[in-house]
Amino acid sequence: MRHAAWRVAFVAMAAAVAPVAQALEPAALGVVYRTGDPASTAIAREYVRRRGIPSGNLVGIDVPDVPVLAAGAVERLRVSALRRLPATVAALLLVWTRPYAAGCMSITSAFAAGYRPEYCEPGCGRTGLSPLYDADSLEPALARGWRPVMQLPSEDPALARALIARGLAADGSHPGGTVYLVSTGDAPRNVRAAGYADVVLAYGGRIDVRPVTMPGAVAASPAIAYFTGVARVVELPSLRFRPGAVADHLTSIGGVADQSLQTTALDWLVAGATASYGTVSEPCNVTGKFPSPVVFLGHYLRGESLLEAYWKSVAMPGQGLFVGEPLAAPFAARTAGAAVGGTPWGP
Repeated sequence: MRHAAWRVAFVAMAAAVAPVAQALEPAALGVVYRTGDPASTAIAREYVRRRGIPSGNLVGIDVPDVPVLAAGAVERLRVSALRRLPATVAALLLVWTRPYAAGCMSITSAFAAGYRPEYCEPGCGRTGLSPLYDADSLEPALARGWRPVMQLPSEDPALARALIARGLAADGSHPGGTVYLVSTGDAPRNVRAAGYADVVLAYGGRIDVRPVTMPGAVAASPAIAYFTGVARVVELPSLRFRPGAVADHLTSIGGVADQSLQTTALDWLVAGATASYGTVSEPCNVTGKFPSPVVFLGHYLRGESLLEAYWKSVAMPGQGLFVGEPLAAPFAARTAGAAVGGTPWGP
């Protein structure tokens, strides 16, 4: 009875949340590219131009072209970038494909919080919690030195430009896509399915939410979100995505771009998603290390940007890589000009 009462209260609370949030503004996003890399440089400049980001928010740093940075190296690079960016920058976009990790942390989490062993050790245990998790705003986390970070892979310029176009097409579109909650026979990776019923209860009246089982019928309508748990997403080539769609799979090394043992976060972007997530070191199946569908939708549907909603959906993001187009905001009407809160935050 207590569990049933909690679920009724949760649904009532979710239904009361109106889509009134203001998405992260372009002026609050810092864009960081890798000097000496023509693709990274060109895509970063194009992103700044197309998104109307101030030129002072664009900085280049000397990042080695390696899969994994040393902990000390990433900390020096992070501090160097933040010192050159305006104090009002509240989030970052890293424009490169490699590196995707720093030690056992993802590159996005290491740039967001600084390298901290407690956010990735022990790999299979509970790790440090994010102050951004299910937060009302970014400001408390920013006051602690945290800035959410997304990576825009630039190794394939055509893909990078497609992601930019998807983000722009998504803004304010209020798409009619479907949220797919996929259950699989892979029991260790299917652990998020325990929370699918809460997603249906909370948001089934606002958007098309479809729990499905794989193997089974291929998704019939375009996805605005696709959550599953499996090592290899065999149905991926047959899926269609709305601009602004997020898609990910709970598995061990989805954030490791240069491997073929498992489907990667990059594979989701190639297939048409606007953002994805995957871990870069063995997390085991701790659900808090992966996006929570119910928390993600709670923030995305009220108008927050993809960057904000995705980061707020992961309780323990230290090992997780966020990739895609950060400013996409399909459920918000963007207002030009203002940074988050207009408040300066130091590195």
